[in-house]
Amino acid sequence: MSDTPETGGANAQQQVLAVNGQYIKDLSFESPNAPGILAELQNKQPDVNVNVDVQAARIEGQAANNMFEVVLDMRSELKLEGKVGFIVELKYGGVFTINVPEEHLGPMLLIECPRILFPFARNIMADATRDGGFVPLLLQPIDFAAMYQANLAQQVQDAQKTVDDLSTTQGNA
Repeated sequence: MSDTPETGGANAQQQVLAVNGQYIKDLSFESPNAPGILAELQNKQPDVNVNVDVQAARIEGQAANNMFEVVLDMRSELKLEGKVGFIVELKYGGVFTINVPEEHLGPMLLIECPRILFPFARNIMADATRDGGFVPLLLQPIDFAAMYQANLAQQVQDAQKTVDDLSTTQGNA
């Protein structure tokens, strides 16, 4: 007997999540105040702002229609006393095959897939800032589950506000 899973036939197990590929979709680095700001950074603590968003979409035209593109949209800006040190923007994508029931698709796309992509995107951001003459930007791990939950809570709140607004409008008519 073999310890490896079967590769075909009726008893073959379908892989729940497969990474088909990863890629840089867009990368931009600019340092509008270099080289002067590099000297100023030696003695002062800059402000660094980081924004991360996750986007997911089904890839149309696939026979099984279970392939998805997930993109981490990351932007970071370093400022020192109002002057921009750098702006780095990265869209890092992956193509995933996902075989789960529809009710589990959201968490897979917006939690598990970004967890897989993040270490690679983090490395690209660090390399871009280092290659731009700055200390590498080392992003802390991101809790994509918390982001997902916060997004769901915001959607529920927005929906409730819409219902309340409609009720108020209809009550005044």
